[in-house]
Amino acid sequence: MHKLLGTTLLAALASSALLATPALAQTKTLTISWWGFNGDKLDAILIQPFKAICGCEVVFETGNAGERLNKLQLRDGAGVDVIYLSDSFSQTGIEAGLFQKIDPSKLPNLAGIYDLAKDPQGGYGPAYTIGRVGIVYDSATVTTPITSWDDLWRADMAASLSLPNITTTAGPMVVIKAGEHAKVDAYTDTDGAFAALKALKPNVVKNYNTGSEMINLFSTGEIKAAIAQDFTLGQIQAALPTAVWADLSEGSIATVNTVNIPVGAAEPELAYQFINFILSPEIQQALAEQGVDAPVVTAVELTPEQAALWTYGAETIAGLSRIDYVKMNTAKAGWIDRWNELFGM
Repeated sequence: MHKLLGTTLLAALASSALLATPALAQTKTLTISWWGFNGDKLDAILIQPFKAICGCEVVFETGNAGERLNKLQLRDGAGVDVIYLSDSFSQTGIEAGLFQKIDPSKLPNLAGIYDLAKDPQGGYGPAYTIGRVGIVYDSATVTTPITSWDDLWRADMAASLSLPNITTTAGPMVVIKAGEHAKVDAYTDTDGAFAALKALKPNVVKNYNTGSEMINLFSTGEIKAAIAQDFTLGQIQAALPTAVWADLSEGSIATVNTVNIPVGAAEPELAYQFINFILSPEIQQALAEQGVDAPVVTAVELTPEQAALWTYGAETIAGLSRIDYVKMNTAKAGWIDRWNELFGM
């Protein structure tokens, strides 16, 4: 286990030529926009070691992705040097012209990460973690294992399911999967996709807006299954030890969390140094071991117990399906209205 604030990790990082301190960085400040959860661990693993290396100050802007992206847009892409977003929101930022194109020569650690993470959105920021959207279910009460997205519509799942609300990261993916269940393209046949959602509604107890809300539904026994992101799996299993991640024949859906440099960044070179830093093998290993993020560095090695919580390994990553966020973001506004009409606000 890494000594997060001790000499072991700091010495290893400081010895890397790629992370050498810039001569003029001592009076500079890096402004990071991120969610704010896992604050203590991120301070220990990322911020304090990086400050020791760069000689700079680090300040934060926190909040959910939509709020932070809206704030950045109101400032015309200024006020932040590095912004953390899930891929659906970073695609919105790209389309709004808020981010710089990335110069790969300034990120040498890109060479050691999975191809999916290197350039997930056409020349913009890399992914620092890869996740999945899939199905979690209680193996003690769902006696026939869930092995397909279509199993959500099974009769034995009546009044047993929670869906992510349409305005969450995973919510629009439910519409896409409903279209696939109906054997239609949700983008071109919205009626068909929402007819399938209407057929699914008797199985839905409640739609959730936050991971903690969904975890509580499992812990109280109100639901037996949910569409979820894999970063919640450990917390679900802490509340319900018999919960398992479904092995779906069609595969889970890939999600990537990205780091971008806004067009108005005051310290772009410091931003590049920080992004390269978080893609280093030492940092990625520590983040994964401490239960913060799944690694994108191919050299990270986890125990079976550690790996069970993550989207980890070349075979798992190769089996993920991808979402076309350009198409999804275009369709989402219309889907939101129909979703709210079907499920209520």
